[in-house]
Amino acid sequence: MKRTPFRDWPCSVARSVDVLGDWWTPLVLREAFLGATRFEEFQSALSIGRNILTQRLGRLVSEGLLEKRQYQDRPKRYEYLLTEKGTDIFDVMLALLRWGDRWLDKGAGPPLLIRHTPCGHIGPAESACSKCGARLRWQDVEVEPGPGLTKELAKGFTTTAKRRGARTSANAGRRASGAAKDARGSGTV
Repeated sequence: MKRTPFRDWPCSVARSVDVLGDWWTPLVLREAFLGATRFEEFQSALSIGRNILTQRLGRLVSEGLLEKRQYQDRPKRYEYLLTEKGTDIFDVMLALLRWGDRWLDKGAGPPLLIRHTPCGHIGPAESACSKCGARLRWQDVEVEPGPGLTKELAKGFTTTAKRRGARTSANAGRRASGAAKDARGSGTV
């Protein structure tokens, strides 16, 4: 089935959906925000076919959301880095996360928790930290396991976090147990 292009529609929502509207593209961007930069990292985290991932990365590069930068000569290998245009999608990702946490968590709680690193507060995916009021920027947050993260996905999350050079699973685990308590507390951040 051929996809209807919305690129030329006189509507910003339609044009945005033209760029982000398939189910893999937001997930590739999510992984980029979580720290993935190399093809193998994206593929491992998403269990996505190489052909589909190649297409999505190529589209994100051509749209200017990711920059493709060579990091090895033999064989040639590339990393994919968020551009300014790409990081500007962060609020959209937070909105999707917030909506999914509210309506699709099946009563288990959010699978991932957002920590605002400048003030250390853990809370829901909002555009601003409810503790200090600062705007949440992608480089100022950490994602941690939440109460709704299944054991199977938690294993993959910990492996991914270690591979990406994130904080150790021991630190994440200690913070997650405190975060779960914090997230169940007042319900606000």
